[in-house]
Amino acid sequence: MSVPKIWLSSPHMGGKEKEFVKEAFDTNWIAPVGPHISGFENDLRAFTGVKHCSVLGSGSAAIHIGLRLLGVKAGDAVMCQSFTFVATANSILLQGAEPVFIDSELDTWNMCPAKLEEAIVALKNKGRRIGAIVPVHLYGMPSNVGAITEIAQRYDIPVFEDAAESLGSHIGGKHCGTFGRAAALSFNGNKIITTSGGGAIISDDEELIRQARFLATQARDDAPHYEHTQQGYNYRMSNVVAGIGRGQMLVLPDRVQARRANHDWYFRKLGETWLDAIAENGRVQIRNSSPTGVYFLKEPEGYFSNRWLTTIVVIPEESGGITRESLRLALEAENIEARPLWKPMHMQPLFDRNAYFGSGVSDWLFENGLCLPSGSNLTIEEFARIEAVLDEVFHFRMS
Repeated sequence: MSVPKIWLSSPHMGGKEKEFVKEAFDTNWIAPVGPHISGFENDLRAFTGVKHCSVLGSGSAAIHIGLRLLGVKAGDAVMCQSFTFVATANSILLQGAEPVFIDSELDTWNMCPAKLEEAIVALKNKGRRIGAIVPVHLYGMPSNVGAITEIAQRYDIPVFEDAAESLGSHIGGKHCGTFGRAAALSFNGNKIITTSGGGAIISDDEELIRQARFLATQARDDAPHYEHTQQGYNYRMSNVVAGIGRGQMLVLPDRVQARRANHDWYFRKLGETWLDAIAENGRVQIRNSSPTGVYFLKEPEGYFSNRWLTTIVVIPEESGGITRESLRLALEAENIEARPLWKPMHMQPLFDRNAYFGSGVSDWLFENGLCLPSGSNLTIEEFARIEAVLDEVFHFRMS
């Protein structure tokens, strides 16, 4: 195709990254140690308000190490949000534990506290040990983490937040990733800031982060030779990659502002309708109506989402037969990437034998939901191309 591709969420450099990387080369700090590591960690601590941080090779590594340090053991059940990327659940498998999938609530599209407690009670009645609860702040929207942590405290279960998509999101000024015992961040290529690949584990628990650094460097004991008394991993981030992260942190507030502006543009374009719905008897019932059949997820009171990706649901009964898939294909025909919402883990062949507690919300979101191009580097010309497709698809509604 002759026109350039518009990506869902492409990397967006700020300009200073090369200076930090050049410094790493000029000083020969190429190995997975160096001043940019501590600098990047300090930047993340200052931004989120968390006390301690260790940058790692990926967000998945952060979840894996975090679960181990929270005491999750082989055979444990771990309460996992079903509506998420597979890395959340795969990290549980790496620890030899069993993901138990929890449906989403409609207010945040994240872990439903009611279904979480239902699952905890059911498993405890069977004598199962529950090692941890892993809520996800999906697409940048904070989960109902207040209710989740209250339930966790009542049953004495640690909470590990998957905040991979939510750097810059908060509830009442308290950042995602600072509510539970620890949390994972991700700096993958499509995230709101990127180091090309990378992640971090954050916590107010100093000893937990000290142990995370130890495990991430192959659990090498303090000895002049290589001495190991427990299993470790090569989960380190390099000083070069951390230099990219330091440059990205300088523009993080601008990236959040741009993503939120993208969301506002789509909201105005596609009917300005927030989703108001309930789940009853395994079905989702929408309680309002949209002129285009398109609905957006509203921030609950006190919530602030980085709007990493702009997400919608498209209801064909209201849109004149337009579905999320027909819209996706119309965009694809013009070399514009859009993507269905995450396919829930309980619907994945890999997890077809795992327990699931739900009421059909995440199934409904997957069936009707779409992620729209959301990069902070989208140009006026690219928005014009996107708008032309939307006008063509929704022409009968846009007049």
